[in-house]
Amino acid sequence: MRVLVLDNQKQPLMPCRQARARQLLRDGKAAVFRRYPFTIILKERQGGDTQPVSLSVDPGSKTTGIALVALFQRGRVAIYGQHIVHRGQQIRDALESRRAIRRSRRNRKTRYRQPRFLNRTRPKGWLPPSLTSRVHNLETWAKRLIGSAPVTSANVETVRFDMQLIENPSIAGKEYQQGSLFGWELREYLLYRHQHICAYCHGLTRDAVLEKEHIIPKALGGSNRLANHVLSCRECNEDKGKLHPNAWVTLCEQRADKVNLMRSKNMTRIMTGYRPSLKDAAAVNATRYAIGNRIKSIISDTHFWSGGLTKKNRSEQRYLKDHWIDAACVGQNGGAVSLECNYIIVASAKGHGSRQMCRVDKYGFPRTSAKSHSIVHGFRTGDLVVANVPNGKKQGLHVGRVAVRKNGYFNVQTKNGAVQGIFYKNCRITQHSDGYNFNYGAAIPPTTHSKIRVAVSLPNF
Repeated sequence: MRVLVLDNQKQPLMPCRQARARQLLRDGKAAVFRRYPFTIILKERQGGDTQPVSLSVDPGSKTTGIALVALFQRGRVAIYGQHIVHRGQQIRDALESRRAIRRSRRNRKTRYRQPRFLNRTRPKGWLPPSLTSRVHNLETWAKRLIGSAPVTSANVETVRFDMQLIENPSIAGKEYQQGSLFGWELREYLLYRHQHICAYCHGLTRDAVLEKEHIIPKALGGSNRLANHVLSCRECNEDKGKLHPNAWVTLCEQRADKVNLMRSKNMTRIMTGYRPSLKDAAAVNATRYAIGNRIKSIISDTHFWSGGLTKKNRSEQRYLKDHWIDAACVGQNGGAVSLECNYIIVASAKGHGSRQMCRVDKYGFPRTSAKSHSIVHGFRTGDLVVANVPNGKKQGLHVGRVAVRKNGYFNVQTKNGAVQGIFYKNCRITQHSDGYNFNYGAAIPPTTHSKIRVAVSLPNF
């Protein structure tokens, strides 16, 4: 992954390679401006030539992929990759806990408070806090990357699958619907709905090949409607063949082994109308336009694309599945992208602390004292630190996110776990708290591909 570069006026220049950044730092021509993502600032240069860079986003319910794709003479190259880990579920759990505490408090014999008049209204486009946090995460990182790279356009995957086109094939014309994209849209929806697991055996056959399957075969009058499709592994698909679902259930019950009993159970549930939960899909669909509009307000040249096209681009280039790779393949030009990143940045949203003044027990009564100072000896919870402990049980170098304590002995959350009781004088701040925790991760899963280079070591500046 390339290093982000700023001129002496803090204006973004073209990202450079790591070797070039090290040389500039050794020669004293640049200084470290930010650790995550690693950014240098040039001391003497002002302005310079840049190539067009596109910000590509693949929104997700739990993890969102971001890629910076530069247009060079040799073609489009993904020069930066990042994952954003959202905290929507944590926010939901916190609100549920607060609601339960307040409800129990109202039921006790405490002082009476007049109920407020129910005049609260939700504005148009309102989203619950757990979904709003996802939108804010994307908005924050779009602004940060625009300030660190010469971004000229954006590509956002706003539609995971085009449900209207799937349900009504004639809405956009026969030529488009019967083209190559329809199958990708439908398959992407089925993969998402069934969470990449066979709807019949739930993975018991260990067959990795997943296919679109007609519940009622076309030979028996089954239609091509979405309601007649599920996701099936090849082994289950071939075993079912052209049998009617009821006949296949009877056959599976006669075999009476573990796989066939699972097939019989799931087929019976499918025939009664059961479909798996689409909670994550609902979260993505609810926030897609809000994310797209926020990014468009920042980058005027923003284009919106579907998830079916992203999947088609990635599969045709034979890239492995990963969030940042999906982001690099978003859009019409995502079908010809080279991947240059050996590692990516993983930014986990942690928030900016809690407004809860004290902890409570299961009855809602305070069990701790009220909050004291948020800054202790110049450190704040969430700061990224390097702790060098010279001796004792905790001797060594500890790098991570700090949690401050009033007595001056802090806790440092490293990638290997929490290290407690480190004296503040042994800690040094590398980056002040900004609501995120950072780690470097491998750019792709362990399985390699000829067009992708796998990281063998993480950056060390």
